[in-house]
Amino acid sequence: MLSTVLKQLKSHPALIPLFVFIGGGATMSMLYLGRLALKNPDCSWDRKNNPEPWNKLGPNDQYKLFAVNMDYSKLKKDRPDF
Repeated sequence: MLSTVLKQLKSHPALIPLFVFIGGGATMSMLYLGRLALKNPDCSWDRKNNPEPWNKLGPNDQYKLFAVNMDYSKLKKDRPDF
């Protein structure tokens, strides 16, 4: 199957950007899903030792991908301990 794709790319060079952008998009989406699975507090991989990971977050932990004008080191604790 790979030889057929390479043969098509050699005969139709206009398909090269299409393959590059689709491959890049698939790679970025897989990296984002991996980040969500490993860094997001909503996802619990170890239910025995840490059944509620969202309760263990500190007030200055950043778990969002992008925060506009937010300095997490200056935040104070405004929630009770459970």
